[in-house]
Amino acid sequence: CHFLANKMNKYQQQRIQYLGFDDRWFTFIGIVFLSFVTDFIFTNSFSRYPFVQAVGHWSMSLFFATCDWLILRNLLLFLRRKYPSLKDNLKRVLYLFLATVFTVIFLDLVGGSSLTALFDLSFNLKYRYKVIVPIIIVSTMTMAIYEGIYLFIKLKKSIREEEQAKQIAVQAQLDTLRNQAQPHFLFNSLNTLRDIIDQNTKEEAQDFVDKLSSVYRYILESGTHNTIPLASELEFAKAYIHIQKERFGNNLQLQWDIPQSLLQAYVIPMSIQLLLENAIKHNVISKAKPLQIKITATPDHISVRNNYQPRSTRVASTGLGLKNIKKGYALLSNHKVTIQQDNAYFCVQLPLLNQPQEIPSHATTYH
Repeated sequence: CHFLANKMNKYQQQRIQYLGFDDRWFTFIGIVFLSFVTDFIFTNSFSRYPFVQAVGHWSMSLFFATCDWLILRNLLLFLRRKYPSLKDNLKRVLYLFLATVFTVIFLDLVGGSSLTALFDLSFNLKYRYKVIVPIIIVSTMTMAIYEGIYLFIKLKKSIREEEQAKQIAVQAQLDTLRNQAQPHFLFNSLNTLRDIIDQNTKEEAQDFVDKLSSVYRYILESGTHNTIPLASELEFAKAYIHIQKERFGNNLQLQWDIPQSLLQAYVIPMSIQLLLENAIKHNVISKAKPLQIKITATPDHISVRNNYQPRSTRVASTGLGLKNIKKGYALLSNHKVTIQQDNAYFCVQLPLLNQPQEIPSHATTYH
């Protein structure tokens, strides 16, 4: 019994694989429906004969409908196994149509001859084509339903697999950008540490390293996420600014204007910190020319704006920071990073995302 159960289960799985769905109820309802349609078209037994006699006539239609359906269904399974690829659709459909025509003609000849011999009925060969042609049409339509369902399911599966492949590719690009951002931050931090060692005491340099380690812990913890809550990014950015304030004092001035209601929106990890880092790195910061940075937020975006006072000497830079932020947002959403610059100010606007991860999905079955 266990062996038979495994055998039946395996057969059922193969059937579903090649048909695209479990067709047991479809087969049962289809055969009964087809038998009534066939009887109505050619005999109309339930209108012409008493009920018991009509059932007898209908049972012959049921027999032929069952034989046609099951034989064609098994031929369909055979052709699906032999030609499973979508590129073989035309070949498979052509073979299935020819098999349908041959099966209907063969069953009609064999069945008609058998009924003639058993019940002493007349079998008019010239009249049979009027019966066979509609049956071929109905049988072809039945197999077309099978093909339509199969193609729909294959198409849906193909679109789903293509979409998954696209999402994997997008995720790989995001991981690459994230992996570039971490060395970028370390590169700039080491440059800052060098300046502190040159200009400040040993204890201040040690304190910077201690705080830098806690900041870098955040980077490692956020490394598995494509987006993080704005509240977490702001906490990280403020910790970074706290380190820089020890270096620049009141020459570095920050103004935060973030509504509490927006703290649950999402941004790319390290994006705000990187904009602050770029502002500090590329601008003059002195008592005569303090750097003023203002961080504001609306429901659509968060802005990092600083007075524009570029350094006269070129600063060592990888050039990847802002570029990676723009590319990261392009991969995650349809929103763009906006950059505005004039002689007085430099401003970058980052979109605020509503979802923790927005890898766009445009492919649908209906599309």
